[in-house]
Amino acid sequence: MFKGFREFVLRGNVVDMAVGIVIGAAFGGIVTAFVKDLLTPVIAALVGKPDFSAIVFEVNGSKFLVGDFLNALISFLLIAAAVYYFVVVPVNALMARVNRGETPAPDKKKCPECLSDIPIDAHKCAFCASAVA
Repeated sequence: MFKGFREFVLRGNVVDMAVGIVIGAAFGGIVTAFVKDLLTPVIAALVGKPDFSAIVFEVNGSKFLVGDFLNALISFLLIAAAVYYFVVVPVNALMARVNRGETPAPDKKKCPECLSDIPIDAHKCAFCASAVA
């Protein structure tokens, strides 16, 4: 019983997923701190106090906290922008630099009869059943 559990836990994909979740949580803390401690004060310096939680309206005794929604929306946009410009763009540039000059090997070819994409190792077209040299 424990042998199967041990094999499950020690499989590569479970351990990789666990490491990814832990690293993702830690990175999420870094991004949140970056936005809260650096980007939000910059916005406050440019446009004033960046807190919209006081924006509220009431209908039949129900409060609509529009300001809290705006705070969450702005926070999300700042976090998304920070992740994009400080993580995605540099990683894409790094990967482009690493892969410079490499062209991926083709994995498909065209059928000479119907011009469908078929696997490179195929001897017969799956679409028109014609023989492919």
